[in-house]
Amino acid sequence: MSEAFAQFHHNAYGYVSGRNIEARRRLEALARLLDSAVRIPGTDIRVGLDAALNVIPGIGTLSAKAMAGYLVWEARRLGVPAGTILRMAGNVGVDLVISAIPVVGWFGDIFYRANIRNIELLREHLDHAEGMIDATRGREGQ
Repeated sequence: MSEAFAQFHHNAYGYVSGRNIEARRRLEALARLLDSAVRIPGTDIRVGLDAALNVIPGIGTLSAKAMAGYLVWEARRLGVPAGTILRMAGNVGVDLVISAIPVVGWFGDIFYRANIRNIELLREHLDHAEGMIDATRGREGQ
């Protein structure tokens, strides 16, 4: 990777620091793996490792939530404010409660995608922090 790319990368919305772009790619991949890695044949429904691990009582559920916790931990390391971190932790907590219910939790994981929600919160923070243009509002920052 060139030094210029490592410092700044230009995209359609503005400039993103190289430090955040790699973390963002890695965390987005983790969220997709956990929540929407595979499409169920014949449907538009996608499932991920979170739902698959939930089939294994206890250990599977805790493993999936540990990976979700890692996503929240990394968000904190990237400077996400405490209020947003609490919302992210709340998403993981709701997912844990849903997952803890036998059988119902298998289906709950398909429809409540805590990791995708958390990645959206992370994107909002990083886009705002990097001064990127918010495409929905058409102005920088907010």
